[in-house]
Amino acid sequence: MSSQGDSTLPASYERTRKLRGYRGFDGGGETGTPVIVLLVVLVAVVAGLGGYMVRRVIGEGGFRAAEEAAKRIREEAQRNAEAHLREAILQAKEEAHRLRSEAERELQQQRSDVQEIERRVMQREENLERRTEQLDHRQEALDDDERRLSRERVEVEEVRKRALGELERMANLSADEARKMVMSQVEQEMSREIALRIRETEQRAKEEAEKRARNIIALAVQRYAADHVAESTVSVVELPSDDMKGRIIGREGRNIRALENATGIDLIVDDTPEAVLISGFDPIRREIARISLERLVADGRIHPARIEEVVEKVKKEMEERIHEQGEQACFDVGVHNLHPELVRLLGRLRYRTSYGQNVLKHSVEVAVIAGMIAAELGADVQVSKRGGLLHDIGKALTHEMEGTHLELGIDLLRKYKETQEVIWAMEAHHGGDPRSVEAVIVTAADAISAARPGARRESLELYIKRLRKLEEIADSFEGVEKTYAIQAGRELRIIVKPERVDDLAAARMAHDIARRIEEELTYPGQIKVAVVRETRAVDYAK
Repeated sequence: MSSQGDSTLPASYERTRKLRGYRGFDGGGETGTPVIVLLVVLVAVVAGLGGYMVRRVIGEGGFRAAEEAAKRIREEAQRNAEAHLREAILQAKEEAHRLRSEAERELQQQRSDVQEIERRVMQREENLERRTEQLDHRQEALDDDERRLSRERVEVEEVRKRALGELERMANLSADEARKMVMSQVEQEMSREIALRIRETEQRAKEEAEKRARNIIALAVQRYAADHVAESTVSVVELPSDDMKGRIIGREGRNIRALENATGIDLIVDDTPEAVLISGFDPIRREIARISLERLVADGRIHPARIEEVVEKVKKEMEERIHEQGEQACFDVGVHNLHPELVRLLGRLRYRTSYGQNVLKHSVEVAVIAGMIAAELGADVQVSKRGGLLHDIGKALTHEMEGTHLELGIDLLRKYKETQEVIWAMEAHHGGDPRSVEAVIVTAADAISAARPGARRESLELYIKRLRKLEEIADSFEGVEKTYAIQAGRELRIIVKPERVDDLAAARMAHDIARRIEEELTYPGQIKVAVVRETRAVDYAK
């Protein structure tokens, strides 16, 4: 409004000046100034009032248009809401109708299922009723049969009693006497039949067992073939000359006495050229004496002080060598985690002999053969090897402690926490009852190793005792006429009286004698038992 007033001011001013004839409006007169100002203010007020009125007229028109637009929008929204409401109501009615239809179908299906179940239940009830009726009929029939059988049983018992009485009257024998007679005949017949069956069964079992045993033993022996050298209780030390014998004896025999006292063995200086014999039952002491004497002879300085020094040094070396040999034996066999003391005792067996056979080599051989047999039979290979390697461990202490090597060995294995299976395998090799398959295998491997040709030597006294014991066992049986132990005790030939021992009894006698020999004797290899029955018919032509 002010801008409009300002723009119209000069034109109003010109008109006023012309009408009133004013002059000097440009600032020359003072009387015209208030009027002009008043006019300017008036024009501004009128212009402002006009502008206000114009704005008000324009504003009232826009408000009415907005109200009309809002009204139209509200009516349109109401129409849309009513349309959506009608559509939602229609969809809800359709969904309710669909749900009602589905519920009716499910209800109808359930009713059908219930009817089917009721039908099945009724059918089962009918079947149960029919079965109950059938069982009742069967029970009645069984009751009738039982009553009938009871009557027939009574009748049969009466008939049996009458028949038994008639038989007793006709045979002049009582029931007990007739029973004994029949049982005696049956026993005789069955005894012969049983003997025949036993003979056939044993023959088949022997053929199969011998064939399989030969294959297994041959395979085990072929896979481990060891050399055997008979050892004795005497060692020989070669001398460079016979003059050395005097130096070994020393002045008034002091050198030889010092050596014998330090080693605990006997030195035999005889007429054997360039040789000295070392005799002693302790193989370790004998070996210490042999090595010490060889070193003294090579060194040339032989006097009591030097002898004691060399012997002590050799003893320490022997302890180390014994442990190394025990470890080597465990390594060769494949047995590990042995107690160090058991390893040391195994090494001592290197210097122990049994019937001329080296005990450590024998133990290694038994362990290897036992492992091979166990592998073929599907038994525990490690238990068999361990039991075979340790089966003679007690022999390392028999020179120092009382008791048999078997008792000492069992105590050692228990002391050093060996398993019960290994102890069983070890203790059965000298005639004990085997408690496991591995025990039987170790026993067989021990017998195989001891029975190798040239493995062991037997004294004449023990040999003669075994032959006599064989003949005594055979002579103790009834019907034996003569007994001969032949082939160095490998065969026992028995002549029986034909009128007292028949063929089947001869077979039983051979079996029983063989079992007795197994129980009472210890022997290498096997012993053949042959029972000979001969019948001769003699007549003379005159």
